[in-house]
Amino acid sequence: MRKRFPALGPVLVVVAVILAIWYVAVIPMNAKWEYDQAARAGQELPFGEMVARTMAQDRPVLPAPHQVVIGVYEQTVGCDAVGRRMCRETTPLTLQGFGERIAASFTSNRSLIYHAGITLSATLLGFLIGTGGGILLAIGIVYNRAADASVMPWAIASQTIPIIALAPMIIVVLNSIGISGLIPKAIIAAYLSFFPVVVGMVKGLRAPDAMQLDLMKTYSAPGRDIFAKLRLPMSMPYLFASLKIGIAAALVGTIVGELPVQQGGLGVRLLSGSYYGQTIQIWAALLVAAILAAGLVGIVGLIERRVLKRMGMAA
Repeated sequence: MRKRFPALGPVLVVVAVILAIWYVAVIPMNAKWEYDQAARAGQELPFGEMVARTMAQDRPVLPAPHQVVIGVYEQTVGCDAVGRRMCRETTPLTLQGFGERIAASFTSNRSLIYHAGITLSATLLGFLIGTGGGILLAIGIVYNRAADASVMPWAIASQTIPIIALAPMIIVVLNSIGISGLIPKAIIAAYLSFFPVVVGMVKGLRAPDAMQLDLMKTYSAPGRDIFAKLRLPMSMPYLFASLKIGIAAALVGTIVGELPVQQGGLGVRLLSGSYYGQTIQIWAALLVAAILAAGLVGIVGLIERRVLKRMGMAA
């Protein structure tokens, strides 16, 4: 267990410190509302009672961690997600009732599971587009000096454009030619994910030193063998490091792309929560997005370990 999870202890300590700071920050952030309410009612508000109230406000400025966890439950398999009728007909403490609620949450447009699925589909499509384009562009940059001198600066410059300004432009242009739904969000996700892949893959393909390349030439190896047996294997660690960044960036791009579209997704939940002052809904959607990002990065890491182990390289 210690070898498999060597950093579990420090991670738990960091999480505990973050939660402690979070709980402490809740008090001053939400205290003003409680003191104002007490002043209007002409009542004295003891400090202990004020602290308790700041941890249980319906629309707090900063929700407490337990409120966010409860919000995630209520907006995934709770009554807020599956509807009052399903909530009355099922018992979440039983395995059958919990399964029925999960099944209902996949089709209920009030559930974070439903919206997370919409965000995930656009993220994966955009990530595949960005990764494929990034790898092809990196190969062109490495093997073509003109592409290196002309394309690479433009690829770097493209990342200076704020995605929050670019996303509505992409959506409007694509909608004008009849392209809507999943594709515009996937393109925005691809835009953010391709650059880390380009940079990492270029670095990886250039990782072999002059001695290794000269050795391949000594064996009269053709260019395709130099690429397949030397450059590509040595680029794998760089590629997977870039993929972890790229898939997280793709998720961010998808959420940003959902804001102007408002047709479902975690971005829509964030936007609707901000419209109606539902801070717990906002934080619940943020937590689900963070869990989704961590899961995607973890899957890429798992694939990395399998691939590198198969190639005889340490992950």
